[in-house]
Amino acid sequence: MCRFITKHGLGALLRAAAGKYDVFVPAQREGRGVYTRLSSNGAAVETGPVRTVDPLKAFFVKPRECVAEGFSPVPPLTENRPLCVVGVKACDLKGFRIQDFVFAGEEFRDPFYCRARNESLIISSDCTSALDTCFCEAFDERPYPRGDFDLNLSPVDGGYVVEMGSEKGAALIASCPGAAAEAAQGQTEARDRQRDEVSAKVRRNLKEFQVPSQQALAESVERHYESTVWKEEAETCVECGACNTICPTCHCFLLYDQKDAARMVRFRAWDSCLMKGFARVAGGANPRRELSQRLRNRFEKKFSFFPKVAGEYACTGCGRCISACPGKIDIRRVMKRLSEHV
Repeated sequence: MCRFITKHGLGALLRAAAGKYDVFVPAQREGRGVYTRLSSNGAAVETGPVRTVDPLKAFFVKPRECVAEGFSPVPPLTENRPLCVVGVKACDLKGFRIQDFVFAGEEFRDPFYCRARNESLIISSDCTSALDTCFCEAFDERPYPRGDFDLNLSPVDGGYVVEMGSEKGAALIASCPGAAAEAAQGQTEARDRQRDEVSAKVRRNLKEFQVPSQQALAESVERHYESTVWKEEAETCVECGACNTICPTCHCFLLYDQKDAARMVRFRAWDSCLMKGFARVAGGANPRRELSQRLRNRFEKKFSFFPKVAGEYACTGCGRCISACPGKIDIRRVMKRLSEHV
């Protein structure tokens, strides 16, 4: 059963959540969505029309984090309060599936990531628009969440249609008696119409930019492994690593030690497979010395490695890498070239 909550009611719900969680909500900065802490001044909360600039992964695997102190076998877990992230879009929720495979698998489990995932509350929301760079439907995703959330909000006139996806989400609703009522049929129908309209916008993007489906990408990297496409696409790459850091599925990291007179600590920091030193080993050997090799590796991992080991393409169609790349390397163009049988 779906519920309906007014915008005022959502504010009350999030203020209740703030009693337990550090609450982050989307906000507009210079025309772009970013996450910010929930204001305590009662300002209205918006869920944002499209995904934020910053990927959701930044809350769960920090760009730089202390993961060991001295020689203690006990990880230095902090006493931070759990997170509540509001307005998460479907493309970032798909990113969770890749991050979970890497950091919360059966063989290796990262204690920092797992604790953050287990304790956090995710309040997702439908996209109400689509950027020119959005192409989630190429991977059979939709611009609205279909799972992996605690609560989902679908904006309609006067408020939101609410879906509960977990006991944690239901408990938050129950903590605010009267905040949410049963949704009327007209409200769920309005939600469905809006979803269809936004999906149609994304599909128009696919047609305009000739983005192939994920089925057309099967074994595409293998077919083009020695192709000139990699050198041609790498010509404008400036090796900044923005495509890696902004991607909701990229997860590679570097471990390094730092010490002073008082203590020695080990840090984990985000790394980028586009950087020349990424694959370099002791003695200076580097199996991916050429930039074109490193660009190929990025696509190989997304479109060949992950489908084989996890059954998922490691791309969400969020389009962040297109917006962030100063070299104008468009992943949709590369996908199209890979899908061609030459």
